[in-house]
Amino acid sequence: MDTGLTPADVAASPAGGKPHLDAKNGPLVKLLFLALLALGLAFGAHALYQDVMDAGVTPSSWLPLLLLGVALLIALGFEFVNGFHDTANAVATVIYTHSLPPHVAVVWSGVFNFLGVLVSSGAVAFGIISLLPVELILQVGSGAGFAMVFALLIAAILWNLGTWWLGLPASSSHTLIGSIIGVGVANALMHGRDGTSGVDWGQAIKVGWSLLLSPLVGFGLAALLLLVLRAVVKNRELYEEPKGNKPPPWWIRGLLVLTCTGVSFAHGSNDGQKGMGLIMLILVGTVPISYALNRAMPVDQMTQFAAVAQVTQASITRIAPGAAPADPRRVLSDYVRTKAPTPELLPALAAVTGSIGEQVRSHGSLRQVPATLVANVRNDMYLASEAIRFVQKEPSIAFDADGRANLDAFKRQVDAATKFIPLWVKVVVAIALGLGTMVGWKRIVVTVGEKIGKTHLTYAQGASAELVAMTTIGAADAFGLPVSTTHVLSSGIAGTMAANRSGLQWGTIRNLLMAWVLTLPAAIALSGSLYWLFVHLF
Repeated sequence: MDTGLTPADVAASPAGGKPHLDAKNGPLVKLLFLALLALGLAFGAHALYQDVMDAGVTPSSWLPLLLLGVALLIALGFEFVNGFHDTANAVATVIYTHSLPPHVAVVWSGVFNFLGVLVSSGAVAFGIISLLPVELILQVGSGAGFAMVFALLIAAILWNLGTWWLGLPASSSHTLIGSIIGVGVANALMHGRDGTSGVDWGQAIKVGWSLLLSPLVGFGLAALLLLVLRAVVKNRELYEEPKGNKPPPWWIRGLLVLTCTGVSFAHGSNDGQKGMGLIMLILVGTVPISYALNRAMPVDQMTQFAAVAQVTQASITRIAPGAAPADPRRVLSDYVRTKAPTPELLPALAAVTGSIGEQVRSHGSLRQVPATLVANVRNDMYLASEAIRFVQKEPSIAFDADGRANLDAFKRQVDAATKFIPLWVKVVVAIALGLGTMVGWKRIVVTVGEKIGKTHLTYAQGASAELVAMTTIGAADAFGLPVSTTHVLSSGIAGTMAANRSGLQWGTIRNLLMAWVLTLPAAIALSGSLYWLFVHLF
């Protein structure tokens, strides 16, 4: 059977069955890498230029476009770093079981990370955005908005690079969430409010639980799966460490390659969306005429949109009759920020809902909304959607079944108009993440493959950890929750080592736990400090 290893690979491989990780890429591979990178950047720049020209945008100043370019490069840089920081999660097991040669494994992983990004739903992307302070989302094109984006992305990149340099498989998701919270807390403190008011803590707690429980799920389920395998499948070869550099039997090798593929695909689908959401935020702030509203929505949906808005306004008015407040948008903005309902809340929501429907009806399509009104219409839709999300959870506000159905239908309409991701954004993020998986992977691969357990990884341990990681991340993606691929996989390997009574290297486990505990406060402090600095610079 073809092993995929050349005689030179076998001769150069270390003793004891450890894979050879020091082979250098040839000039052709480097050239192909640079060509793909240049192609992705050129494609993104052309698509952005085309969208702006199609919308008839004539910039009065080059500064916003310069900031846009820098912000997009930083966002893509975050995804690139995310790629090589998290590659080990998918490839460590196939490399250390000799199922695939290292460089084949990372390219394979990169391809399926790329595909995972392309087919992602976008739910995680906008779940991340909902953690940001509402006032910054509404003024994302301002200096404070750029300061927010730069601060949270640079903080996440710096922490990811630091943990990568130390060979620690820390969580990119954990880092980004901490960076977002840091910006929210700093923004609240700078405006004289309690720091806890700067974050949607309900959404943050929901995300926090997913990040907290995912490593426990990885540890427990991987250990359980290994024990089930030992009880059901009696092939001894499955539970022994590899003999030298010999690849496993074809069926074990196929299983390990399959789970590597699944983790890579799931990682791309989940982690790629974080960069997408931030890129859309940047685009909405700098070129709202092109990206604030989904200009591709069919004209024939606009009549239905306006009708749903009218019916929803009537449903709200039935349970809260009365005149609209003087500034309904401020009422909704305060409610979304504080989650404290007031008597003005529902009349304000009814007024904004009716205004959205009237504007859609009067212009005929989202494409025809004048440039001067686009940002306002988008902000109205965002406020209405977020207010409905929280109103539906308010125990003191009772809608009947028809009223709730109308609210749901209207929220779906405004979300379709504002929460969309153009194909070119998916493509450039997919290229950045996919290429990132092929760079700098060795440090964390060694930690995952050699430094968690005291014995060499067996075929069954690798397959169990990867299968659990693949299904956990896929399930989280379906529910729109960001989880840590790193935490799930590394804890899964630790779980299989514990179940196999192989022993754990507690020095590594301690470092992993320290990184897990410190990531959130470190990211909060770093992004909050950078936000304060950038606000004063901008």
